[in-house]
Amino acid sequence: MNAPAADHSGYPAPRPRLSVEELLAAKNTQPIRSLDDLTADTFESDEELEEFLAFTYAERHRDAA
Repeated sequence: MNAPAADHSGYPAPRPRLSVEELLAAKNTQPIRSLDDLTADTFESDEELEEFLAFTYAERHRDAA
């Protein structure tokens, strides 16, 4: 009797393919009903937001000159 050949390809075994509906159900997701569902309090103040935006703008344009 021969033993089954071991898979030494270095790749993980493929996962079963799930539909979008199955993936969403597994994560218990809900549809977005309004823009309020997307709000987040990321910055504590308008000043903190302005500092972040200024930093991001400067970093994006740093090497452009």
